[in-house]
Amino acid sequence: MYSGIAYSLSFRTSAVYAMRLTTKGRYAVTAMLDLALHAQNGPVSLADISERQGISLSYLEQLFAKLRRGNLVSSVRGPGGGYQLSRDMKVIQVAQVVDAVNESVDATRCQGLGDCHAGDTCLTHHLWCDLSQQIHEFLSGISLADLVTRREVQEVAQRQDMRRGHNHVSQLGKIETSAVE
Repeated sequence: MYSGIAYSLSFRTSAVYAMRLTTKGRYAVTAMLDLALHAQNGPVSLADISERQGISLSYLEQLFAKLRRGNLVSSVRGPGGGYQLSRDMKVIQVAQVVDAVNESVDATRCQGLGDCHAGDTCLTHHLWCDLSQQIHEFLSGISLADLVTRREVQEVAQRQDMRRGHNHVSQLGKIETSAVE
């Protein structure tokens, strides 16, 4: 479980430098989590994800083309079409989503090239490379299903659905119903 590790890590060096997951990676994970939360209703349209998550439709189209090439989602054409997960959410790891959109969490200033100090490796290069590897391993240990079952994720998704006036049951409604039964 990952409760002890913060989602956003920041480190300061002599030049102000913050290490963080790029917008592309964060949006891809957010969109995939939205898809997982609403998957039981059939294919999910990118327009619905865009509206719920505040991500532009054109940007989602670019991300989902990469996610489809990464075999994480498949598309369904026609009326009622959209996207669905290609595999069970229990086996889709957050790191796979980030990797599929060609992103990495990199704590180095040199993008891992080792030319961070006037064309040479800086003193802390290997430390930051090790941190990047630890973050990737951390994200590899978290599945979409792990996130879907988190109470705080379910609460946010419920608020988003209520704002949109959805009358259909989302994944979290299904989880709550099965917990009561």
